Amino acid sequence: TNLALSSLTASRRGLPQKKMSENGISRPKVLTLDTMNPTVKMVEYAVRGPIVQRAVELEKELSEGIEKPFTEVIKANIGDAQAMGQQPITFFRQVLALCSYPELLNLDNTFPEDAKNRARLILQSCGGSSLGAYSPSQGIDYVRQDVANYIERRDGGVPCDPDNIYLTTGASDGITTILKLLVCGQGIDRTGVMISIPQYPLYSAALAELGAVQINYFLNEDNCWSMDIQELQRAVNEARQHCHPRALCIINPGNPTGQVQSRDCIEDVIRFAAKERLFLMADEVYQDNVYAEGCKFHSFKKVLFEMGPEYSETVELASFHSTSKCYMGECGFRGGYMEVINMDDDVKSQLTKLVSVRLCSPVPGQALMDLVVNPPQPGEPSYNCFIKERTATLSALAEKAKLTEKILNTVPGIRCNPVQGAMYSFPCITIPDKAIKEALEKGQQPDMFYCMTMLEETGICLVPGSDKLTILLNKVKEFHQRFTKQYS
Repeated sequence: TNLALSSLTASRRGLPQKKMSENGISRPKVLTLDTMNPTVKMVEYAVRGPIVQRAVELEKELSEGIEKPFTEVIKANIGDAQAMGQQPITFFRQVLALCSYPELLNLDNTFPEDAKNRARLILQSCGGSSLGAYSPSQGIDYVRQDVANYIERRDGGVPCDPDNIYLTTGASDGITTILKLLVCGQGIDRTGVMISIPQYPLYSAALAELGAVQINYFLNEDNCWSMDIQELQRAVNEARQHCHPRALCIINPGNPTGQVQSRDCIEDVIRFAAKERLFLMADEVYQDNVYAEGCKFHSFKKVLFEMGPEYSETVELASFHSTSKCYMGECGFRGGYMEVINMDDDVKSQLTKLVSVRLCSPVPGQALMDLVVNPPQPGEPSYNCFIKERTATLSALAEKAKLTEKILNTVPGIRCNPVQGAMYSFPCITIPDKAIKEALEKGQQPDMFYCMTMLEETGICLVPGSDKLTILLNKVKEFHQRFTKQYS
């Protein structure tokens, strides 16, 4: 053992590293793996993990002329639509161009008048009439009002107060901000947050960083990844033995499972949250991505208010939307919003204080969010082009969803549920025993081995689903440690 350790660097052995300065004085580093924040080391984010890192290396090797059995790397590990060729909406980019370089407003026929008018309105709402100025921390007032109007239209007239709207750096920023408010306590009183399995790794990563307890509830694969109230009850009952469950996260339409929750299911979830006194977090960034016949997007807020005052005046809810998905695919602009419902006034003041620490979300992203919630209207010059592009993008995504399910289900050993919505499929893949054995010998999960082999042989970059297994193993580990401590 000592011989093995001697061959490792000091940093890998967790020892203080010494660096020789110019005058010959050595000094150990202040920040090492042993002295850094331990919760950061617990963070894992599969969509940017080792497979993606290898994909980047392969791209570099291809650019250097190194021969591979493929000519390009296809990154299917993340919902980055424009990186995969989806075209941006013309009106959105025209207005953003005008906002970024207002001199273009002086050109006569280059841009349609409705794009110019919208750019002027956005610029008038910015400090110094510039997209480069800070905005109020909660977001530009004009944009928040447009978001509130959009929510009212979407939800059939359910009122929306712009003071409950916070413009965010994508949906992720809003989600992590709400989690920061929720996490508190120690030991058995530590905050627990219920998340779906399979899940979008943002949730597990954020909970690990915050030191919260992750409570897993499993979606029903045999019923098209639906939610099951009995499973939610099982999860919360077990969790109360070792933490304080305080929040329930739902992704609808689902990521990475592609399911669209029915209205009845959403009502059941709201009743469950009310009974168990859980704060609801509704991740609704794929609300325009619904493809399957008989499926429809229902916002949690709309259903909540239609259930009457018993729920609409008591259940605490934060819902999230983004410019990154749907037909927009504008991931890089990092635009988004969250709406908070029934939040305690004092807590809301703390939320406003918390978002003020980061000054404001990116103002170009705020401008883009305004265009998403208030697109060209009938009779305006850009309307026909906008509708044509929006319809073409959503139709293409729907066709790809059907094709993905169809093709995967023709392959022996692969089974794929219908992709009802969102932008992903989560197939079940049967891996041969010999491959499983080789993977374990290499210290890899079998699906990691499968995905890495596919990357090396085809250039296709996927995300393995073994986060689910890792989570389960970590849960067993945590239980065993508690059990041993209790009975020692």
